[in-house]
Amino acid sequence: MALHGRMLLLQLISLAAVLLLASSMLAAAQSPPPDCKETCGGVSIPYPFGLTDGCYLHVPGQDSQQFKLACDTTATSQPSLNFLDSYNFPTNISNIFAGESALQVMLTTSRNCYNDTVYNSSLHRASYLYLPPSYTLADKNKVYNIGCNKATKLVGYPLHVTGPEQLFEVALSGVSLCNDEFGKRFPETCTGFGCSVNSIPSGLQNITVDVWSLGTGLGTSAPWGLSYPCSYGFVVDERNFTFAGNRSFDELNRTRLELPVLASWAIGNDNCEAAKKKNETAFACKGENTECVDRAGGYFCQCWDGYEGNPYLLKDCVDVDECKNNSTLCSGPATCVNSIGSYKCKCHKGYRNDDNDKNKCVKINETSSKNDTEMKISLGVSLSFLVILIITFSIYCVLKRRKFKQLCDRYYEVNGGFLLPQEMQKYKGSQAPRIFKLAELNKATNKFDPHEIIGEGGFGLVYKGTLPDNKQVVAIKKSKTDAPTMTPESRIAHTKQFINEMIVLSGIKHRNVVTLLGCCLETKTPILVYELVSNGTLYEHIQKKKGKGPLSFGQRVKIAAETAGSLAYLHSRASSTPILHRDVKATNILLDENLTAKVSDFGASKLVPEDQNTQMATLVQGTLGYLDPEYIQTHKLTEKSDVYSFGVVLVELLTSQMAINSNKKLEEERNLANCFLMAVEDNHLDQILDHEIIKEESFEIAEQVAQLAQRCLSPKGGNRPTMIEVETEVGAILAVMGKHPGGKPDSSPNEIDYLLAASPSNAFVVDVRSDEGEVITSIDYDKSMHSQAQMMKPYDGGR
Repeated sequence: MALHGRMLLLQLISLAAVLLLASSMLAAAQSPPPDCKETCGGVSIPYPFGLTDGCYLHVPGQDSQQFKLACDTTATSQPSLNFLDSYNFPTNISNIFAGESALQVMLTTSRNCYNDTVYNSSLHRASYLYLPPSYTLADKNKVYNIGCNKATKLVGYPLHVTGPEQLFEVALSGVSLCNDEFGKRFPETCTGFGCSVNSIPSGLQNITVDVWSLGTGLGTSAPWGLSYPCSYGFVVDERNFTFAGNRSFDELNRTRLELPVLASWAIGNDNCEAAKKKNETAFACKGENTECVDRAGGYFCQCWDGYEGNPYLLKDCVDVDECKNNSTLCSGPATCVNSIGSYKCKCHKGYRNDDNDKNKCVKINETSSKNDTEMKISLGVSLSFLVILIITFSIYCVLKRRKFKQLCDRYYEVNGGFLLPQEMQKYKGSQAPRIFKLAELNKATNKFDPHEIIGEGGFGLVYKGTLPDNKQVVAIKKSKTDAPTMTPESRIAHTKQFINEMIVLSGIKHRNVVTLLGCCLETKTPILVYELVSNGTLYEHIQKKKGKGPLSFGQRVKIAAETAGSLAYLHSRASSTPILHRDVKATNILLDENLTAKVSDFGASKLVPEDQNTQMATLVQGTLGYLDPEYIQTHKLTEKSDVYSFGVVLVELLTSQMAINSNKKLEEERNLANCFLMAVEDNHLDQILDHEIIKEESFEIAEQVAQLAQRCLSPKGGNRPTMIEVETEVGAILAVMGKHPGGKPDSSPNEIDYLLAASPSNAFVVDVRSDEGEVITSIDYDKSMHSQAQMMKPYDGGR
């Protein structure tokens, strides 16, 4: 037991020795040796500065001697304190403020002098200041211009200059004018007459100050011209200079050749967090009651509020006795009591601290009854006001809800709310569209929160929402603006048209068309609810936006076939009215998780009346770059207008370029369709294709797609194929790619099966179904290969 006790005692002694050693090392790391020289020419040199190794703060990294100074004793007068690296321009340091992480350097005043009316170049003087790295001018400096009809020019270079483009220049830092009415006396304040003052930007490292004449009023006839032939411009610490009229001018003439300028420093090249994490041993802010502050290019240390001293020494930041330094802190019968980092006012007997001013003491007896009465009155008034406010607000809410319900009912009626449900009764089961309440959609979208916006089209904003009843995630399209004011007759016509289009769009059941789930009629413009297709648009995948893409060539042809099939279905609509989409573009083709194409955004779509199956006169609507040129010229909309727009999409898939690129210099190169047609005509197809997608082995397939795109982009609609023909040709091309994997560079058995959804015969089959799901027609591309090959005109690519 005795042996065990001795061993434990030895371990405790060893631990104490280690802690003592660590403590002494820490103190040594933040305290200079006692034999360090602490003055130079009457200027104190506090730590972290020093003249010799071991006496200054060592900063590992780019500038390890940042705080090493030089004491110049070669001058005939007293020694001067300078930076170690002064760039051949010695800078006289006149004071060091360790607690502010700043120091003062002396800067010569610049001047501009005249002998009578003649400029005296021998007396002209500019001033220059060059600070070492990590030192910058503090924002407490001001630039003065003192004289008559003169301007001071300041040129400053910011910290870490890497090129001439970072030059910071203030052409006219200050302008001072003179007026004969002042006689020989200057105003006592610096307001622009005889004196002007301005702030300078913080962060400047090197500056040049010069005085320039404005070229007016230089004759000796002016009273001030005789007495003050020199004008002055200078930068000075605002705490060390105050303009005092003629007296300041006389001092500048006779005694004040140099003035102090305040400079700040930053330690190292890292901010507080990075510096401490990189090298905690070399971290400067280790003293008690200190904190680290980030500064441009590094960091510095300072004492806490209520403390003063040198924050770079271990125990030098001590509490400030506010009561000792300021006897007027507490008003009334009170005693100021100092506390660590602060103070408090202790009121004498019979007094208490004022509620509004803790530094003020008031009598208890005189104020308590008065305060109680005032409190009771205030409480009664407040309660009465609160009751009235609650009653008023309740009445307002009831009236507002009633008015809102009336408005919703009116919109519901105007938008066909009584006719539409009757027309939709023929749809049953899952195919039946719904008429949603506005409250449902508000709940689904968190009252149409802007954070729920997932898209924006030409006709409205699209919100992501979750239906509260079945938790189905949907896309909710709300018009950007309210419908225009209409006459009763036009409103009836508009309602009938909306009901008709709603019925037709609800009847579209195609795997490559976004399903319309229903609408809300309780707003001025009806809100539409669609199925949500969450994998972005074809445009985003082609242009690799928002982390989408890239798409392989096979995937692109598959998407083209699916899109063509949906448009052909819309144009034919064997059991209902044909629909012209009118705004076919890459951003209106959505992709699901399996990269299945879904045509969307029927905001501009047009129903084709039975007696106008060929063309309709209408206002031109669509998107620039996709618009049919014949439609633009004639204002006559046909199904071939959709064919032209689909042709532009084909070209986007082949080239991975945008339909309109305003960044291109030449006007004719901005339109993708025009560039494509010119490339085909000049036999330069290979120059416009995206060769990252289309490899050499798939070039022949790309030529066939390009030939189809060329026919779709024919200026005359009569020369374009129908969408059914386009669907058949694209399907045939896709079937060829399925039978000949070599035609697709990145194809694989699994991907071919996925692309073709192949049957055992590897045929590519498209079913076109009616609204009730009945198969109307089935196209077997495997069997129609030969006939389609006959339909397609060969394209030799110029070879």
